[in-house]
Amino acid sequence: MESIDSVLTRGVEQILPNKNALTSLMEKRKITLYQGFDPTKPSLHIGNLIGIRKLAQFQKLGHKVIFLIGDFTAMIGDPTDKKATRRQLSKKQIEENLAGYKGQIEKVLKLEGSNPAEIKYNSEWLSKMNFKETLGLASNFTVQQMLERDFFQERLKNEKPIFLHEFLYPLMQGYDSVVLDVDLEIGGNDQLFNMMTGRTLMRSLKKKDKFVLTTKLLTDPQGTKMGKTEGNTINLTDNSSDMFSKVMSLPDTFIKLGFELLTDANLASIDKNPLLAKKQLAFEVVLQIHGEKNANEARDNFSQTFQKKAPRYDKVVEHAPTLVEIVSKVSRSASKAKRMIKEGAVDVDEATISDPKYQIKGGERIKIGKKTFIKVARP
Repeated sequence: MESIDSVLTRGVEQILPNKNALTSLMEKRKITLYQGFDPTKPSLHIGNLIGIRKLAQFQKLGHKVIFLIGDFTAMIGDPTDKKATRRQLSKKQIEENLAGYKGQIEKVLKLEGSNPAEIKYNSEWLSKMNFKETLGLASNFTVQQMLERDFFQERLKNEKPIFLHEFLYPLMQGYDSVVLDVDLEIGGNDQLFNMMTGRTLMRSLKKKDKFVLTTKLLTDPQGTKMGKTEGNTINLTDNSSDMFSKVMSLPDTFIKLGFELLTDANLASIDKNPLLAKKQLAFEVVLQIHGEKNANEARDNFSQTFQKKAPRYDKVVEHAPTLVEIVSKVSRSASKAKRMIKEGAVDVDEATISDPKYQIKGGERIKIGKKTFIKVARP
């Protein structure tokens, strides 16, 4: 069973104005909340899955959930974190992109039965606004507020253009909150400025407080977001085998965050073996989108393919308690062994280990450099 505390804690970056006030409101009554998704591509991806799962968690608690498709805002393009102006899309491109969204989200969100999630499109109100209404909204903000955003500062520094319509994007997203009359908006932590714009408009136009909940982002070791623009997406339209393989190809440093954001698994029960943990994560992700049968088949297919391509670990070395001692048996130099490990040149059971004191149990397969493959004897 979902609890208010778990929904407001797991995978959550921050809640504004504060978590206690939102908890109190949710204990008193059912709230209305939403997250917006711009259809800039035909497929949603696992970065979007974070928000869809969070909406589903609120839905299970009985709250009114709105899945907002930003078919109007997508034609403008969110400038957040972009080093250059986004290419604007036509209405026809947007319609083609969003055609399959319902089928993708209904695997996680309940769209029928009791308390179904509602799908709305912001073109219903944004396309009808006149210039006077737009000026009225714009009067709530200053140019200085917009220019304070770090990615705009970066563009100014590099003498790259900032177009006026990019200033209007957060204004439009903020107005979505007003029209929907929500209690809460959720989104990735990179959307904080846009969501706070909605909070300002709600106070100004409706004399109402809107809560903002930001979720953590899926990032690689360099802090780069997994997403459409970065080209490292795992799409919800990927078949089960491709989806499983793509999760397996993610960095090991992604495992804990992936479990927190994409599964309901107990984080304390994650397997300490990186390969086994990642298999578990991949299975959980595929299970949600493609079901148990396909998730099992994808796991079996991956294992068979991996075994066919696996290198031969013919050389067996005697057991030793630490990784540096094992590698020293091959390199014949403790200092060289320690250096190789710290530089990431040693893998244990397909996972890179950088700790020379890593404990060896026996039976591990160890890759040293690019050409040396050994197996540790059992004690």
